[in-house]
Amino acid sequence: MQDLRVTIIQTALHWQDAEANREMFSEKLAAAAPATDLIVLPEMFTTGFSMEAAQLAEEAEGPTLRWMQQEAEKHQAVLTGSVIVKAGEQFFNRLYWVRPDGSHAHYDKRHLFRMAKEHHTYTPGKERLLLELKGWNICPLVCYDLRFPVWSRNKGSEYDLLLYVANWPKPRSNAWSILLQARAVENLAYVVGVNRVGSDGSKHPYSGDSAIIHPKGYKLLETTEVEGIHTITLSRQELVDFRESFPAHLDADAFTLG
Repeated sequence: MQDLRVTIIQTALHWQDAEANREMFSEKLAAAAPATDLIVLPEMFTTGFSMEAAQLAEEAEGPTLRWMQQEAEKHQAVLTGSVIVKAGEQFFNRLYWVRPDGSHAHYDKRHLFRMAKEHHTYTPGKERLLLELKGWNICPLVCYDLRFPVWSRNKGSEYDLLLYVANWPKPRSNAWSILLQARAVENLAYVVGVNRVGSDGSKHPYSGDSAIIHPKGYKLLETTEVEGIHTITLSRQELVDFRESFPAHLDADAFTLG
């Protein structure tokens, strides 16, 4: 029964400049990253939230995946975040989960943000991804997925940690904070939400507000609009004890997505 060390990076991004962003994250990790098990980057961390997929997309085995493999090996930690990927004739907002040994898995964002016409550019994912790390079961999702509790639902306590990477704009920051706490409470799981700061090329501002939420709903970590790297240790024993003392999951409604 091991605890899990999680490191989140909240930062501004270079607009549509993958090489500059990879270099920036390498420098941040080299300068400030402590020993950790999992490093979480924002959504579309190489470009910002862009609809210019035809110009910016990488192949599935492209330079950012190779960079993630190098960084994961260097820091001996899983590295995750989403990038723009082209597979066949389709574009995906794809979250990569890259292990220190170079192996990897991916999740394609299911809920595409129609208010930015993301659904006109990208293809939605069809399946969730469940992963194991140090005995923890983890479900990584992307930004707008946060608004859809059925997709995030912890059926049969299949995960212990729910993870969201995001480019969530400042005008809706209150919804971001509320929904992160709600997902933790209703799913009896830790929740990590990693957002960016600054503004993008479309002049949308981002306030960060990255947070780590306890299964009881209170914030173990809450950030402001300041850039930073934060590491926190999640207690496995606290999760087990809480689920045993308050087994609300045993009364959950049984249903599946059609």
